[in-house]
Amino acid sequence: MASKTLFQSIRGAFLPSANTINEAGGTAYEMSPKHALAQYASTGCLNATFYASAEDQLGKVLVLCDQVEPEFIARVALYARQKGFMKDLPALLCAVLSVKSPGLLAEIFDRVIDSPKMLRNFVQIMRSGVVGRKSLGTLPKRLIVQWIESRTDEQLFVGSVGNDPSLADVIKMVHPKPGTPSRAALFGYLIGRNYDELALPELVLQYEKFKRNTNPGKVPVPDVPFQMLTSLPLTEKDWRQIARKGSWQMTRMNLNTFLRHGVFSDKELIGVVANRLSNPRLVEQAKAFPYQLMAAYMNVSSELPAAIGDALQDAMEIAISNVPHIDGKVYVCPDISGSMHSPVTGQRAGGTTKVRCVDVAALVAAAILRRNRTAEVIPFESDIVKCKLNPRDTVMTNAQKLSSLPAGGTNCSAPLKYLNAHKATGDLIVYVSDNESWLDSPNYGRFNGASATETMQQWNLFKTRNPQAKMICIEIQPYATTQAAERADIINVAGFSDQVFQLIADVANSRASENHWVKQIEQMKL
Repeated sequence: MASKTLFQSIRGAFLPSANTINEAGGTAYEMSPKHALAQYASTGCLNATFYASAEDQLGKVLVLCDQVEPEFIARVALYARQKGFMKDLPALLCAVLSVKSPGLLAEIFDRVIDSPKMLRNFVQIMRSGVVGRKSLGTLPKRLIVQWIESRTDEQLFVGSVGNDPSLADVIKMVHPKPGTPSRAALFGYLIGRNYDELALPELVLQYEKFKRNTNPGKVPVPDVPFQMLTSLPLTEKDWRQIARKGSWQMTRMNLNTFLRHGVFSDKELIGVVANRLSNPRLVEQAKAFPYQLMAAYMNVSSELPAAIGDALQDAMEIAISNVPHIDGKVYVCPDISGSMHSPVTGQRAGGTTKVRCVDVAALVAAAILRRNRTAEVIPFESDIVKCKLNPRDTVMTNAQKLSSLPAGGTNCSAPLKYLNAHKATGDLIVYVSDNESWLDSPNYGRFNGASATETMQQWNLFKTRNPQAKMICIEIQPYATTQAAERADIINVAGFSDQVFQLIADVANSRASENHWVKQIEQMKL
């Protein structure tokens, strides 16, 4: 009689064999070049991650750019900037286009390079030589000149914060011609050359007057970036003026600073700051990552007024307002393993974020639970971790509970195995992970391509009971492999902006098909 072990019946759909190993050494599925490029652009910050150096990421992105058409590179740059709110990778993709397709670069330049920070990123990348040239070139210079000419004097002055290169360095490189006396004076002021002081824009004059003032607290604080003021001798009255005028993002990032300088001893200012933080229009305009709000909430001093903490929680509710209500049973599986405790934007000398991958995963899980109170959250590492959450609690509270759970190795199949063991039924499974599963790989560290990943096998078993079920895998790190091969019922997406919630809604409402995310990017208008 033939071996029952060797020739056992295959249940469900035929499963594709794994075709690579991931960075952790586990068997995995390699993404297509288009999907992988989108993955890097939506999660990569060109900093060292748990498994890859910044140099490795850069090299892979450049290789992927050689494997796709320039039109897709342009669309990825637009998507990553406009939907994912990323900075470094969109600027890098624009630099790549300066070599591969200058015409396409001209088409998307203003939509991707939409701030002084983005302009400086683009110039820095171009001058580094990583895309094959160290000079800016004729067309990029013309685009930069046009960018400068389209800004007001005040916008250029406010945007002059930052170095390596500074906006002054950029002006020296491209030599824009001033069209007005005030622009000529501003250029001279910025690059350290002679200028007519009387012709300077009014905002620059206000700033210089404030700097020269020897009677602290008597001259109004100019409406300039916070970074221009912090090195000056500021009084408590000055700090209160700064807080009153501050932008939403500046306010979010400097709550403890305001506390130290006596801003919140003024009860009226407590209300001003709280109202600003929880203003729906300002939250939307700031393009805030929901995790940034969680980071602000986690890091604020216990001495801050309660109204400020409440305002941050209100802002979080606004930031996740597009989390969908999903019909049917939902399971959310946040990865809390050891690698997920690394910084979500990678390690950067002198500027590493305190927000970890596990914080983002916990936030997504808590946000879905908040909108779908019958959802079940199944955290996992080497196995599932039991954690009782109250869906009536705030997103902040539940996210903190999840992110503080103990960590171990990575076993992405553990939640599905648990559900199968309990013969669970369901309609949607949402994974939030770095997809670096290795504990469930029988041939850890080497690839033999003999079988599907354990996650796919467990998903196949789940589907035998729930043929209508779908799975969405949200990747929050710049790697190019997955544990679940893309197909009609499995959608792989990447990123940590609130755009992922719209993608979840697409999957839940049967608006998604195989390669849904790549198709969304391909619809970006050039």
